[in-house]
Amino acid sequence: MNELKKIVVILIEIFAFLAIGFIFTVHILKNVYKSYGILLTGNVWVNWFGVSYILFVLYTLIVGLLIMNESNFYYQRRTSTFFWLLFISSIYIVFIPFIRGENPF
Repeated sequence: MNELKKIVVILIEIFAFLAIGFIFTVHILKNVYKSYGILLTGNVWVNWFGVSYILFVLYTLIVGLLIMNESNFYYQRRTSTFFWLLFISSIYIVFIPFIRGENPF
């Protein structure tokens, strides 16, 4: 039963952060890009993933370090190399349009 509970928590987190990331991408990131003269066109889902994953990492750090600092579940997530590589990729995805002046995706 414990494994089923972890799977349900992970699925809820995934869907919640995809929904929140979509709202942030459409309403906030689009306006920020527009203010810098960058159009949010093309494969917008790439930017959506980047925003969603950045929010997910912030959530994991806050919950894992402040609220449930004894939880092995969040500790394993925070110490995962793949977790941090995806975070670096997400930062690149969200901020590279400011450097290039366009959305390359």
